[in-house]
Amino acid sequence: MTFNELIENKDMLKNLNDLGYTNPTAIQEKALPYALNKQDVLAKAKTGSGKTVAFGIPILLDVNVKEKYKTSSIVLAPTRELADQVAKELRKVAKFKNNIKILTLCGGTPMRGQIHSLDHGAHIVVGTPGRVLAHLQKGSLNLKYITSLVLDEADRMLDMGFFEDIEKILDLTPKERQTLLFSATFDDNILKLSKSIQNDRIEVQIEEEKSTIQERFFKFSEQGIENAILHYRPKSCIIFCNTKIKCKELEERLQSIGFDALTINSDLDQIDRDETLIEFAHKSCTFLIATDVASRGLDIPNVDLVINYDLPKSEEVYTHRIGRTGRMDKEGIAISFVKGYVEYIDTELEDTNALHVKDKTPYSADLTTLCIDGGKRDKIRAGDILGTLVKDIGLEAKHIGKITINRKDSYVSIEKEFAKEAFEKLKETKIKNKKIRVWMLA
Repeated sequence: MTFNELIENKDMLKNLNDLGYTNPTAIQEKALPYALNKQDVLAKAKTGSGKTVAFGIPILLDVNVKEKYKTSSIVLAPTRELADQVAKELRKVAKFKNNIKILTLCGGTPMRGQIHSLDHGAHIVVGTPGRVLAHLQKGSLNLKYITSLVLDEADRMLDMGFFEDIEKILDLTPKERQTLLFSATFDDNILKLSKSIQNDRIEVQIEEEKSTIQERFFKFSEQGIENAILHYRPKSCIIFCNTKIKCKELEERLQSIGFDALTINSDLDQIDRDETLIEFAHKSCTFLIATDVASRGLDIPNVDLVINYDLPKSEEVYTHRIGRTGRMDKEGIAISFVKGYVEYIDTELEDTNALHVKDKTPYSADLTTLCIDGGKRDKIRAGDILGTLVKDIGLEAKHIGKITINRKDSYVSIEKEFAKEAFEKLKETKIKNKKIRVWMLA
C-alpha cells in the first residue's frame, strides 16, 4: 500500500514524498483509514513504529490556518523529550500547508514565554499533562475548540501518575471530539481508560515483528561491565540503572577509568539534560547512563549497545529499555547483569570473564560538539554552518558530523583532531554576515 491509496490531499502527498515517506508503516496503514474518518482509535504501537505520522496526518489536515486562535488539536505525551520529538515530526509533515503553528508546552522552561506564544495563537498544542493543566488553570490555554485529542504513550503516562491530570484536561475539552489513544501495551488500565474517554473505538494492533536485538544475560560482577564494554567497544551505548545514586556512582567510575560517560536523570536542570542528550546524539559522548527517564520517548538513532546494569522489576520496562537499540530494522545488542532471581529471566547466565577482550585500553568518542549561539530564528540553516566550516575555515566535509538547528542555537560535531582549530576560527568568523558566539560541549 502507498499513501496515495489513503490520502486525497495532493499537497500532503507531495510533502510526504519529499520527506521520503512513500509507503506507510504497518501502524500507519492500519490506523490512518479510521483516523482520517474521524473515528476514535485505540492503537498498540511501540516507539519507532511511525505512530506520530499515523496521528499527525489527520490532525494536520484538519487545521484551518485562518483560525490560529482556535486550537483544533492537542497531543499529550509523558515526557518533554517525547513531546519535543513529536512536535519536530509534526512540523516536518506540516510543511504541506503554510502557516500551521505547532506549540510545545512542557515543564523545565518558564511559563512566561509559553504564555506569550499562546497569545499569538496555536493550531496544535503538544505537551506534558502537568504543564498543559497548569496553563488551563491559569487561563492561558483554551481547549473549547478542540476537535481531536491524542494520548501518545498512554501507558507510560499512567505509569507516571498522570491519570488525574489527564482527566482534568479531558473535562475541559468538548465531549464531541475525536480521541486517538496510542500505547505500547493493552493492559487493564489502558482498556479502562479507553472505555472511559473513547466512543465506539476502533482497536488496531500490528503483529510483533521478529526482534533484531541480540539479548545476553550475565552474572553480575563489579568488573563485568568493563569487560562487556571492551568486548563490544560500542560507539554509542545507553546504560540503565534503577536509581540516580547508582547512575552517578557508575558515571564517576567509568570516567575515572578513561571512558567518556554522562548521566541523565530527572534531577538535572533542563538545559544540562538537553546538552547531555545533544552530546550523546552527536556522538561526542559514548556512554549515556540513565534511569528509566530515557527508556522511552528519546529520538536517538543508531545506539549500538544497551546495558542493563540494574535489571528493572517488570518485563515491560525491560522491553522498552532494550528497544533503544535495534531501531528501524537495524541490528542491536542488549546485555543485562542479573543478581539473584528475576521472574522474567529464564535462561542460563553467562560469565563476562569468558568474553574475549582484544584491546583492554579504555577509549572515548572521536568527536567534539560545538554549540553556536544562533538558530532558526536567525535564519541559520545546516548548509550555512557546513559552508562556513568548509569554505571559510578549511575543514573537509568528512571531518564534520551531525548538525542540529534549534530555534535559538545550533550544534555541530567535529572530529576531535580538528575541533579546537575550528572552535578558535569560528569565534572570529561570521555566519550569514553575523558574528556569532560559540563554545564547546565536550
